[in-house]
Amino acid sequence: MRRLTLILGALFAAVLPMIVLADEPAPAGADRLLGLWGNETAFVPQAAGTLVIDGRSDEWRASIGGFEAAVHRAGDRIDVSLPGDQGRFRGHLAADASAIDGFWIQPAGTTLSSAYATPLTLKPVQAGVWSGRVQPLADRVSQYLQIARGSDGALVASIANPEFNLGRSQLYKVAVDGDALTLSDPRRPAWQLHGNFDEDSGQLRLDWQGIGWFAFTRRDRDHAPGFYPRTPAATSYAYRQPLDLDDGWATSSLQDAGLDAHMIAALVESIERDAMTGPAAPQIQGVLIARHGKLVVEEYFHGFDRERKHDTRSAGKSFASLMVGLAMQHSTKLTPDTPVLSLLPQYQGLANPDPCKRQITVADLMSMTSGLACDDNDDKSPGNEDVMQSQHRQNDWYRYTLDLPMARAPGGNKAVYCSAGINLLGGVVGHATGMWLPAFFDTYIGRPLQMRDYHINLMPNGDAYLAGGIYLRPRDMLKLGQLYLAGGVWNGHRVIDRHWVDLSTIRHAEFAPDHGYGYAWHLHAMKSVGHDYREYAAEGNGGQFIIVVPELDITVVITAGNYGDFKTWYPLQDLVAKYIIPAANKQ
Repeated sequence: MRRLTLILGALFAAVLPMIVLADEPAPAGADRLLGLWGNETAFVPQAAGTLVIDGRSDEWRASIGGFEAAVHRAGDRIDVSLPGDQGRFRGHLAADASAIDGFWIQPAGTTLSSAYATPLTLKPVQAGVWSGRVQPLADRVSQYLQIARGSDGALVASIANPEFNLGRSQLYKVAVDGDALTLSDPRRPAWQLHGNFDEDSGQLRLDWQGIGWFAFTRRDRDHAPGFYPRTPAATSYAYRQPLDLDDGWATSSLQDAGLDAHMIAALVESIERDAMTGPAAPQIQGVLIARHGKLVVEEYFHGFDRERKHDTRSAGKSFASLMVGLAMQHSTKLTPDTPVLSLLPQYQGLANPDPCKRQITVADLMSMTSGLACDDNDDKSPGNEDVMQSQHRQNDWYRYTLDLPMARAPGGNKAVYCSAGINLLGGVVGHATGMWLPAFFDTYIGRPLQMRDYHINLMPNGDAYLAGGIYLRPRDMLKLGQLYLAGGVWNGHRVIDRHWVDLSTIRHAEFAPDHGYGYAWHLHAMKSVGHDYREYAAEGNGGQFIIVVPELDITVVITAGNYGDFKTWYPLQDLVAKYIIPAANKQ
């Protein structure tokens, strides 16, 4: 979700212990502030650890992290709610009692503005007792403050934040008065951060305008993994074939995949070089390439790795389209041409009544041609995603969307970017299948694609938000592209009908003549080495891309941290045309 303002609401209530890394005495005066400073904060939920369900008596009980709660049963349904809304488990007991499959639901946290559902299987430890390890989504944030002298000799500072991009893309003025300092934003004269330097502890402490004090310690090159592309610094790039793990991916070498090693080296070296060119520089955190169905390149930067789940942002919208296609395979009452309101009979007496609302089809939602007054690129639009998520009067976001006025007739070929409309597809899928959306995702996508440890963000009503924000391992992101490239097949198993893949990746509308839109897939012609390559992609804020180039049998994932900086993150997909396509053509 995009409610980043809530992230600031309670940031840095607890700070990890820090170690002062400077070996030499700090310079006197303002010069003692020069250099790189760092702060990493992790918020640990009270309810964590091993969840145990004890069913050895008529009254089943659950325990985790010192909490105990009653287990509510209805048939094979298992439900546990911890006191104080500290967490919840929803699951189903297998007929032979061999497992309880379900989801752990963690409440909204400090940096996480919504609840998340994470798949969890409890295994028997003895007759009538099951347990499993709860691994919630990490609620953490890191900051790096770099202070230097500008061209005029005055102190300036920049802030790097890999998780949310808070404070990046600008230089702050730094004023020093004794041990006190003030950071000010030239673009917002009333905005300031106040702090001080504590010589005894060697900490630079900042007060985020009354939100809280955050302690920064001095860092060197080897102690700021989120700031630098590589830790330690790499002298030159050395390619390594990705590891074969138990996640469905076969791997291959560059040579066997027919990719030029020099071009791939140039790609990685450009990522490392460009990341350090200034506050608004591209901050790529991962690049993965699959060719001929095998994982060939897997590189991570800025402290990320293969097991760290990444916020897909709006790249997750393409899963909504896949879920609609899967729902159609399991329900005869759903087609692209089905009117949406006919599938949601519970929504009567809508605000802003208009006959056009009954003409909106499932296809209109998927192609962003619903005609609703919903434009994420217009801050004043009532259907803007941030407006919807920030309002407090209506927690049913499906009704909120359907209550919007009409801005134009539905259909046509003009796409208007509308996250609320994509999310409304969740109501369509839920009604057609009768399933809770996280359970539907796990049954028909997560397990077939051999995904693990993913985290689905939830709406206030407790169901999945389908307009983006699912956290996935990058290797699992790449599987979505490979699934479509293979015509709906993953590892020899058909997941979705080929017809749906083809239908989803053809042009149904356009944002611009050179930017088409299918069913929640962006369509482009990628120009490289004197040729136009057809390409379709899932795209998300900050630089989250799942890119498919069918002609070359290539799928690419790029993850990055340039959130809210469109002019920087959107061109990151050009790396495919500049390096990866040429690598496939140098044979």
